[in-house]
Amino acid sequence: MTKSIDDYTLEEAMQKIEDALNENPNLIEGFNAVYQYDITGDDGGTYQLHLKEGAAKVFNGAETEADCVLTLSEDNFKQMLLGKLNGTVAFMSGKLKIKGDIGKAIKMEGLLRQYNVNDYL
Repeated sequence: MTKSIDDYTLEEAMQKIEDALNENPNLIEGFNAVYQYDITGDDGGTYQLHLKEGAAKVFNGAETEADCVLTLSEDNFKQMLLGKLNGTVAFMSGKLKIKGDIGKAIKMEGLLRQYNVNDYL
């Protein structure tokens, strides 16, 4: 029986993002950025996604200054991963807050849409 996104911890979900990006790195080739996800809620936390030279690495905590900080609840984060919550809609409705380079936030949403997260769950 496969797990649903709700069965994964936040750390496991972040690891799935890293795995997906590294399995098909040509989509992130030449794109260098540090994203910080400040996930709210009882099981929330801070994670950073570093994209550099066609490789992705997730860190628990704030390793370095981020280009873009995204703040949202764990449930909204997982819904975005599944493509059930559009980033622009989340931002406009206050479910997502963005600090820093908003262009990079838009780029990340576009990147994640190209990966089928369900394939990695």
